[in-house]
Amino acid sequence: EYTRATFLMQQTYATLFSLANKLQVKGDQFLQYFTSRQLMAMIAIGHLPEGEASLINIARMLGTTKQTVKQLITLIESNGYVMTEPSQRDKRAVNVVITKAGNQALIEDYTRGLDFFNELFHDFTPDEMEVMWSLLKKLYRFDGEAQAGYEGEMNIDIPNRGKH
Repeated sequence: EYTRATFLMQQTYATLFSLANKLQVKGDQFLQYFTSRQLMAMIAIGHLPEGEASLINIARMLGTTKQTVKQLITLIESNGYVMTEPSQRDKRAVNVVITKAGNQALIEDYTRGLDFFNELFHDFTPDEMEVMWSLLKKLYRFDGEAQAGYEGEMNIDIPNRGKH
């Protein structure tokens, strides 16, 4: 039976799907060194404890697969922004480390990303953003797995912005 709830679920899913694509395209236009997906991978690396930026941990942070992250990291590495090295904890795993050039590019695109956020959220109050974030985290947990948080400080010091 086609109910109002079914309609709302379909419309919400379609909107989220389209929004994710639109955010990626529009976000890419603000950035200079990375695509939106690459920048999020760099930010995920920055949020992971030193020595724990394995492909699996980055994938967990991004809500994607190890294979997808491997492709992203390979591209970022070819530009000299990260390097991979054997993990000290698990010899089968690789650890991703941000290079000096990568750190500089990350700082610049992070700042450009904040300009995008200001444009993106200009019609929202802090209370509305709090509700949206809460609902999105609830939706993310549909399979029982909570989103790996980005609330903690990054291991990268963003000038004039604090460590967030």
